[in-house]
Amino acid sequence: MNSLMPTPPTEALSFLDPFGIGRAAFDYWRDAVERSVLYMDVMRERGNQYLEHIEKTKPNVLGFDAEVVMDGRALPRPVNYELMKILPPAGVEIDPRSRPFVVVDPRAGHGPGIGGFKPDSEIGVALRAGHPCYFIGFLPYPEPGQTVEDVVEAEIAFLRRVVELHPESCEKPMVVGNCQAGWQIMMAASLEPDAFGPILIAGAPLSYWAGERGRAPMRYTGGMTGGSWMTTLASDLGSGLFDGALLVQNFERLNPANTWWDKQYRLYANVDSEAERYLNFERWWGGHVVLGGEEIQYIVDNLFIGNRLSTAQLVTSDGRRIDLRNVRSPVVVFCSQGDDITPPPQALGWVRDLYDGIDDIIANEQTIVYCVHDSTGHLGIFVSSSVSRKEHAEFTANIDYIDVLPPGLYETSVTSAAERDDAELLERDYLLEFKPRSIEGLNRDVLHHREDDDTRFATVARISEINLGLYRLFWQPWIRAVMTSEASRLIRRLHPIRLGYKLLSDRNPLSVPLPVLADWVRQDRHPIDENNLFRTLEKTVSSQISHGLDTWREIRDQSIEQAFLTVYGQPLLQTMVGLGGDAHVHRRRPGSEPEHRRFIERRQDELRHRVAEGGSHEAVMRSVIHVLGGSPTTDERNFKRLRASRAELEPSSSLADFKHLVREQFFILKLHREEALDAIPALLKGESAEAIRDYLAHIDHVLAASGELSERSSKRYEHIRALFAQAIERADPAERRQALADLHDRVERGAKAEVAARDEVERLLAAPPARKSAAESKEHQPRRNGGKRTSRRSGKKD
Repeated sequence: MNSLMPTPPTEALSFLDPFGIGRAAFDYWRDAVERSVLYMDVMRERGNQYLEHIEKTKPNVLGFDAEVVMDGRALPRPVNYELMKILPPAGVEIDPRSRPFVVVDPRAGHGPGIGGFKPDSEIGVALRAGHPCYFIGFLPYPEPGQTVEDVVEAEIAFLRRVVELHPESCEKPMVVGNCQAGWQIMMAASLEPDAFGPILIAGAPLSYWAGERGRAPMRYTGGMTGGSWMTTLASDLGSGLFDGALLVQNFERLNPANTWWDKQYRLYANVDSEAERYLNFERWWGGHVVLGGEEIQYIVDNLFIGNRLSTAQLVTSDGRRIDLRNVRSPVVVFCSQGDDITPPPQALGWVRDLYDGIDDIIANEQTIVYCVHDSTGHLGIFVSSSVSRKEHAEFTANIDYIDVLPPGLYETSVTSAAERDDAELLERDYLLEFKPRSIEGLNRDVLHHREDDDTRFATVARISEINLGLYRLFWQPWIRAVMTSEASRLIRRLHPIRLGYKLLSDRNPLSVPLPVLADWVRQDRHPIDENNLFRTLEKTVSSQISHGLDTWREIRDQSIEQAFLTVYGQPLLQTMVGLGGDAHVHRRRPGSEPEHRRFIERRQDELRHRVAEGGSHEAVMRSVIHVLGGSPTTDERNFKRLRASRAELEPSSSLADFKHLVREQFFILKLHREEALDAIPALLKGESAEAIRDYLAHIDHVLAASGELSERSSKRYEHIRALFAQAIERADPAERRQALADLHDRVERGAKAEVAARDEVERLLAAPPARKSAAESKEHQPRRNGGKRTSRRSGKKD
């Protein structure tokens, strides 16, 4: 088609158009027409892909081959979930003794598979690390009568099946829950804590009232719709089924600039290179599923509006309380400041809701680790390749270290090796560090809590119950009487989101010419240069449209927030629903049950009697934990060397024994620090002076893994050296003299080195800065070899 267009001679164009504006306009017009044809053809392919996907019995977007291991429809309480084993791709070897990984996909309107969407995904990272991987997905339609409790029980059954399939692995499965799957696996872990290994919840909301004013507009949705009665109405219009497209529509409304313009313009502007990526994502984004009416009502009433999960107010139908404090596995919370669906306060607010302070977390023997990304969006948390290669890869590589961390609250940060002075000590391109945190610091840096907002959300919960009762009394019987299954299916088919896919597909007769026109364009494509004047103007106009939609979104969100705060902040309204008075507490922290308090007291008494029990292994571990407890950060290097040292000291011990030893010695130090340290010489009783000296060398080796010790840690280590010296004094006299001399020499060398380093620093500070030669500067830079990091010391690739 384009070859038939006559092209004027270049000389004539230069004479008639000396500034080239006319030529630039013609080139832009031709390119714009061609891009329009290709864009419409991509949309046609999107529609065909959508129709093909939804017509499958078990649609998913997994990028890996899988086989069904367990079908949830065969359980005593059937659910539309299934457990699949991921088959490793060619060239990937799996170690059957490694800890199994289980990824649970969110059921929030879209179909399953997002956790294994592409090679750089949560599943892909775990496979490359050699872990057996499993995937818990779901089918498009729920089983009749299926409830949230049934889904939770099914996930517990799936995990027990995974444990049975890997008897050679002594570690419990690591479970990854994305978005809505996060609160499901936390509920399951609180009911059956013994079935779970470490838990990673990515972008998962657990505390729904939490949030910062000016952000997180989704938390106001329940109040602006008058409660959950509209959820019941939508289920009644669906004949007992809730259309997941409604949830997707809510997500899209959060960012109108991306939904209505940016996403489509990005495809149009780069249609030659963007089509494949766009179609792959749309295959998941358009794979809408259906939820049971009873399921979504439970979720909206108890979680979104009632906020009962993070305050231990949920009770199962058989009388078991769902208390997240029962979780015994380490919990890793991954969230992002750029996430407007699950902002950090909603992902981390449950910690504040359940615990008074760090001592409370430790008393419950819980390890909570959180990582806050700076900018990635909600989907980027578990879809972005850059996030998978960095954060998820580090979580996977350090899962054993996370599993052995003493109870407490920790913040993690991922730093690049290129940004560190000790890059030659690192084994990978990134390092995951752990910093102890307090509840007060979490409130200050992340949660931004306001007590008066709790009263407003509690008012919404009461009004929701009233409106739901009125709807069920007056309107529900009439709607259920007139709705039929055929009418419900027609309503789902005519949903605007679904209709947009169907109208631009081969089933629309008007789209017949599109593939022919697109082939003509591809055969003689005329892309223009990015410097074209009119292409630049196009980008400018696009940017202005996007900024305009963002401005409208900000005005809309501010108006909604102000209306919510004004309406539900009225004292008269709060009093009318029974929430008046300043003394009323609306977010009650659940108290500790008497049984749990007695358990903690028995545990403390047991540890008190174990202070002086044990031997050299307990002494070494106690010493290392004490010294590292004085450091503001710790990382994987200490763990690896400590684990290697224990393997040398006690080759027959397992990783589980090692973890038990670490946790027990931590608790002993936490509860009885002075007595535990004073008992170290007694723990080394019977050991030779040479053996004690070797133990101290092991400790030196472990502590040197992360570079220089802090001043506080150095003082603690001096105390440990003195305790080991006391143990040496009790050894054989001849060995004792030699060991004490060696220990004295080591201390003297350390002191002299410290003095020399301090003198050198003072000299450098006093002297004028000397300019380095180019050769010297180059010599001190870390060398790179084919993209691999090269050690400064050996010159070999790490």
